[in-house]
Amino acid sequence: MTHFTFFPRAPALLMLAAGFGLTGSALADDLAVAQKLATKHCAVCHTFDKGGPPGQGPNLFGLLGRKAASESNFTYSDGYAKAMSGKVWDEQMLDAWLTDAQGVAPGSAMVYSQGDPAKRQKIITYIKSLQ
Repeated sequence: MTHFTFFPRAPALLMLAAGFGLTGSALADDLAVAQKLATKHCAVCHTFDKGGPPGQGPNLFGLLGRKAASESNFTYSDGYAKAMSGKVWDEQMLDAWLTDAQGVAPGSAMVYSQGDPAKRQKIITYIKSLQ
């Protein structure tokens, strides 16, 4: 009988590996690069740990699949709450957000924009692993 040991993020990482055609160390390397980029660009305002406190922006753990403006321990700007009402975070919306946050939610406090699609995808890869 074969036994497998699964780690808390193993299912998300396996799905990422399949999506990128990566295995073993290539997956770990890609995720490490993605984490470094997300930390460099996002950690000024956001935290990433499960149950972690917000920063200037909400905690990003479990963002994908979450209803926008729903973190109970964060106060969202009126502009953000109005623009994002009824929306749920998915990869496509996150890509649009990272491309031009003000275009997605005019009047929100976030003014970040990332013009490089490869960098946006790496940030999304890391956020996707936080489930």
